[in-house]
Amino acid sequence: MPKARARRADIRLERKQKRKREAEENLEAKLKKRQRQDSGESQGLYPQQARGQEENGLGHGGEVEYFGMLTDEEQEYFRRADEMLELNEFASAEDRAVFVESVFCEARGKELKLASSQSCSRLMERLVQLGTRVHKKRLFEAFGGHFASLVRHRFASHCCEALFIHSAPHVTHELAGFAGFVVDTASGDVEAQQPEASMESLVLATLDELEGCLGCMAVDRWASHVLRVLLLVLSGRPLHDAAVGSLVKSRKKEAVRVQGARGSPASERRVVPASFAAAVRKIVADATHAMDPSGVRLLATHPVGNPSLQLLLELDLELAKAHGQHSRLLLLLLPDAPQSLADAESPACLAVNALMYHEIGSRLMETLVAHCPAKVFKALTQHVLLPRAAAYLRNPVSAYPAIKMLVRLGKHQLATVVAQAVDMLPLLVAQGRFHVIKTLLDRCVVRALADDIKTLVRALKLACGPEPVHLVTTLCCLHHEAASHATQKAPPAQPHGAQLLVSMLAIPGPAKGVHEALLALPTNLLLHLATTSTRTASLVSTALATPNTNSVFQKSLANRLIPHVAELASSLHGHLIVNALFDLPSPASDASLPLHIKESLMLQLATHEAQLRDSWMGRSVWRTCRGNLFKTRRADWKAWAKMLAARQHSHVEVVHHHQVPMLRDPQETLGGKEQGNKPKKKKITTNKEIHGSASITSTSTTLQQIRHDNEPQPKTLTPDPMLPAKRKRGEHDKS
Repeated sequence: MPKARARRADIRLERKQKRKREAEENLEAKLKKRQRQDSGESQGLYPQQARGQEENGLGHGGEVEYFGMLTDEEQEYFRRADEMLELNEFASAEDRAVFVESVFCEARGKELKLASSQSCSRLMERLVQLGTRVHKKRLFEAFGGHFASLVRHRFASHCCEALFIHSAPHVTHELAGFAGFVVDTASGDVEAQQPEASMESLVLATLDELEGCLGCMAVDRWASHVLRVLLLVLSGRPLHDAAVGSLVKSRKKEAVRVQGARGSPASERRVVPASFAAAVRKIVADATHAMDPSGVRLLATHPVGNPSLQLLLELDLELAKAHGQHSRLLLLLLPDAPQSLADAESPACLAVNALMYHEIGSRLMETLVAHCPAKVFKALTQHVLLPRAAAYLRNPVSAYPAIKMLVRLGKHQLATVVAQAVDMLPLLVAQGRFHVIKTLLDRCVVRALADDIKTLVRALKLACGPEPVHLVTTLCCLHHEAASHATQKAPPAQPHGAQLLVSMLAIPGPAKGVHEALLALPTNLLLHLATTSTRTASLVSTALATPNTNSVFQKSLANRLIPHVAELASSLHGHLIVNALFDLPSPASDASLPLHIKESLMLQLATHEAQLRDSWMGRSVWRTCRGNLFKTRRADWKAWAKMLAARQHSHVEVVHHHQVPMLRDPQETLGGKEQGNKPKKKKITTNKEIHGSASITSTSTTLQQIRHDNEPQPKTLTPDPMLPAKRKRGEHDKS
């Protein structure tokens, strides 16, 4: 084992020396090649490079290797293989694995051509997703020595991203134990097999190869994405988290995926070896020592370099906090902070004022405000951000760093900002800046500011209009619907307004106003709200599940929707509301729906059974509501519905017992602590007890009910309605 590791280290060193030697020997050849290119003879490069670099897959930062082209027969084979993997119509997972293995065998020796091909690079990404650990290691070996060109290629860079992302879990798995001398007897070339290298060593070898061009990668159009992915892999941070999604890829990037592919735990923080942590420290240290204040400010406003600088700043702050040191990159951005922030004419204050209103630089300010040390944040808010909080929240660009500031503010500082923001609520509503109002409301709930919540809700209702229905029509932009139909244009999408209403539903006082607005909404607008988007549909379903002192709300809303239940069940977003109606418990709770109303709903569904079976949404609703059982055995269906309602009632009773109690007694959370009174501990029912009670209830079911409960349910993939909506800032967005 030690001899093999020493041998691999010698091989890595030999490859590194060989690359340096070849670079020195080919320097003169490259100069001659450029001269021939000027005279019209482009050899070793893509044709017409000068006229179409981006179209041919080249970024900037030097020449990119040309790996050749596939033959017509090879292109046709790989194109059909890509179509088969995209459709994913295999009989079993074993059949797909055999097919993937055959494609890998056919692609051996052609990996570089596939990755740099416009028509076949998607196939390479799918192969990376479906391939085993051995397949990924073979790709590392095939790409080895060419990563510097691949990461700067328009199509091959996406293959490198996929390879790094899907190899990260294998690094963590191999930490538990790695056997590098297992021979694969299933393949034919047993004698030609070499000792398997660990995934850690392959990633480090790739990093050694890219070491000399990391600075150029930060500002390259294609390589910058690969650099960010590589930093996330080395640091063990989540790869598919919503917080880092915009840092890793562009909004225009095509999502190449395979249905049913093995999902990697990319949404969780991973354990990485010590060598990866050392590599991150070295990359951050080299990057920060090579920068000066002017270079950092220039990179902060660079459309491609800004996301890379955000990630470097976040990693530098994390490393500085772990080692008890000062962040060098933070000091380059804010010289002599936090002392210099008290002077309005200091370079630090001037830099903050310039970046706050810059479309690209404000994104760096978000990272800085969210992750800077407490001392720097205190000085920054006291001298710069808080005095201008109202102006920052009004501006469409500076509002995003200001929102990050609101998340970290204390109780008294937040109350001061709310007092300033109440006067400009009509302006925020008129401009459609609902995410600012939502953040203010959410933070007031967290900080237990009951009076400020009432003030915000009262001002919001006045800004929307005098009638209760105006609360929904204004926030969801339903008043634009008539104008959009008149001009034959699509209505403007406004997801932030629906998210604001959902946040209000979580608070007992404002929730009553939302219920009144939904009841006053005309039926056509209510149907439009239920079928427009996932967020607007989640507003209706959340309102149905929210307890209300007025027990008529759920019944009234259900009676208005029942005549149109077939249309809702066949809708992409409306079928979620039909399922929400069946999930409501029995009348023993505040949010309930009587059984006879559910039976009326099922009668409407049974009448339009043929229409439901024409769409997968309708079939999903029909199975969820046990439509076949309702048609054949009505008594058994009623027993199942009663059991489901009782189970939902036991769950709702526990959940809403602990929902935002601070509005009933504002001093219950913080006041008791300030006065030295210890609040009484309440017994919280655990999830284990909930599931236990549910399992006891279900033992009384009949065999027929159990058989129907075990029917296969369709796998409906719907987006999360509570994810933050994408923001728009103009043309200069992240690449």
